[in-house]
Amino acid sequence: LRSVSAVTEGEPGEGREPFELPRFWDALGQTFKVTSQEATKLSLAFSRPPVASAEDCRKLSEDVQNAILAVATVYYWLPKGQGTTLRKMVRDATTEVVEGMIQLTETILSAPLESLSQEQLISTGGVWEACEQVSNLPRDNQAAVASALAACLGVVKDALEEMEHALVEGQDPYSDIMEDEELGFRGNRDTYWSEADRKLLNSCMGLMKASKACLKKVLGVVKAYGKADSPEQIAQLDDLADIANEISPSVDELALSMYPPMNQLAVRLNAAKLASVLKKVLEITKTSHVCPPSEEGWVQFLTGAVDHNMNKIKNFTQGQL
Repeated sequence: LRSVSAVTEGEPGEGREPFELPRFWDALGQTFKVTSQEATKLSLAFSRPPVASAEDCRKLSEDVQNAILAVATVYYWLPKGQGTTLRKMVRDATTEVVEGMIQLTETILSAPLESLSQEQLISTGGVWEACEQVSNLPRDNQAAVASALAACLGVVKDALEEMEHALVEGQDPYSDIMEDEELGFRGNRDTYWSEADRKLLNSCMGLMKASKACLKKVLGVVKAYGKADSPEQIAQLDDLADIANEISPSVDELALSMYPPMNQLAVRLNAAKLASVLKKVLEITKTSHVCPPSEEGWVQFLTGAVDHNMNKIKNFTQGQL
């Protein structure tokens, strides 16, 4: 079962020509199914006395190892040329299956053979769940990148809603977690935003809203126009996913710095980082196959919105430099 490290660190087997994506998915699905069945057999064999014979144990161990090696082998059929975003998602799913089987084996080895333990049930279910993931994996790099963008959009939406909630709570963003009688912090100015802070906050919120709009629009064009038919198209989608992945952590860093006591210079620096990432996403989108001339209008509009909010943030924080 040491193949988990090989899966996470190894390189794909290139040169298996011609590579056929449908054949790959059939094979991967089959190896995941077999692994799930082997987990069930292993778990049942050690669910109650008597102890399995040495020969049965050897056969079970061999079958489990063969199932895991088959999973890893099929994963290596997938070349990088099919898309690094797709390959990472398949690798993560494969690793989860291998790690799940390792955990199940360790649970069985460490538990006394009296009855089926709760830990063993959970570990067996974990392998089943990991194996079932194969049916939900994106089938090509276009679907993989769309899935990655949707995940980023979800995180940014949550951060934006959290900050909007804090702003409408009034002058004290910590009002829902601090009680006057118990903590006595409500009189501390460090928990409040000043008027100058609030002016800056509005422009930061504008930048966060532009992040959400940017991801939403890019996701839309990837779904509508994205293709994974040529190496160039696949590479463009990967470039888009790589830079878009930087949006949500940049939004989180900006949001965290916006809470009082606000350091306006830190806010400016985090805003500038987010603006830079957004501009790059828009630039890569505009020059890729997912952006026909009919879509260039919103790219221009959002580029202007990012610049507008960033310029306001610079003006509000000029005195901090």
